[in-house]
Amino acid sequence: MTGLGEYILSGDPEWLETKQRASLLNPWFTPEFIDLACKNIAEQFLTKEKLTGWTSSFSIENVQPKKVGIVMAGNIPLVGFHDLLSVFISGHRAVIKPSSKDEALIKHLVKKLEEWEPGIKELIGIQEMLRGCDAYIATGSNNSARYFEYYFSKYPHIIRRNRTSVAMLDGNETTEELEKLADDVHLYFGMGCRNVTKIFVPKEYDFIQLLKVFEKYNYFKDHHKYRNNYDYYLALHILNGKFYMTNESIILFENPSVFSPISQLNYEFYTDKNLLLEQLSSSEDIQCIVGHEHIPFGQAQNPSLTDYADDINTLNFLTNL
Repeated sequence: MTGLGEYILSGDPEWLETKQRASLLNPWFTPEFIDLACKNIAEQFLTKEKLTGWTSSFSIENVQPKKVGIVMAGNIPLVGFHDLLSVFISGHRAVIKPSSKDEALIKHLVKKLEEWEPGIKELIGIQEMLRGCDAYIATGSNNSARYFEYYFSKYPHIIRRNRTSVAMLDGNETTEELEKLADDVHLYFGMGCRNVTKIFVPKEYDFIQLLKVFEKYNYFKDHHKYRNNYDYYLALHILNGKFYMTNESIILFENPSVFSPISQLNYEFYTDKNLLLEQLSSSEDIQCIVGHEHIPFGQAQNPSLTDYADDINTLNFLTNL
């Protein structure tokens, strides 16, 4: 797997062509964000040191191989790679169903592994319909999760639903920290579960500096799909007579929901920091919290191997099948 990490960071012509094709197939997968996702996987997942440290606390020598079906999401590039790596490294056989939004990248990487080691074909398979598996890992929306629960209820499974991330601001953030928060909000157009879609701010918070710093992503307004979302929600707030703030590329809107649509960042005022933290910590909708004393600004979309989606330890699940 370390060789795959080196390949991902390489300028191999076939890999470059695959990344370009993935961007053409899914306009949300810009070359910038494909490169970022691939770089994070190569550096955070696929080094000998990281892999050894990750598996050192698990006993995988005596694992009885099972066939594990993986239903992958497609919200950000290669978002399902961690599940594939988990199944592979734990000694099971992975049968994956890639998302139609993210087929090119994952299929190409599996193909390269097979070219390097033909025996991989017995360990990783790709199918459109997942049947006859011993266990399942499925990621999707809250709606699709209900179907997953129905179809996979008889088997050991991990079913992931919609999750998102938030930031707690205290008003003492530096410009550098706010610039990093801009990354937490905007990377992948805010479509990942680790993207900040809502900020909690103290009363009388001054949003001017925040909006100014967020202008580093003003080029989003030239992306047609993002722009369509921005224009739609801006028009919606204007027609409904709602108060909003904008820097012409993102809308700040006071809303109790932790989920926000593309191009919008929800905010809410708080008075009791401890009470807020207690509420957020007990919420099943929150993947991570960014801020002082929490995940550092700018690190939300840079997960390690042990930053499991939905806080479910995938490797523990697999080694105990």
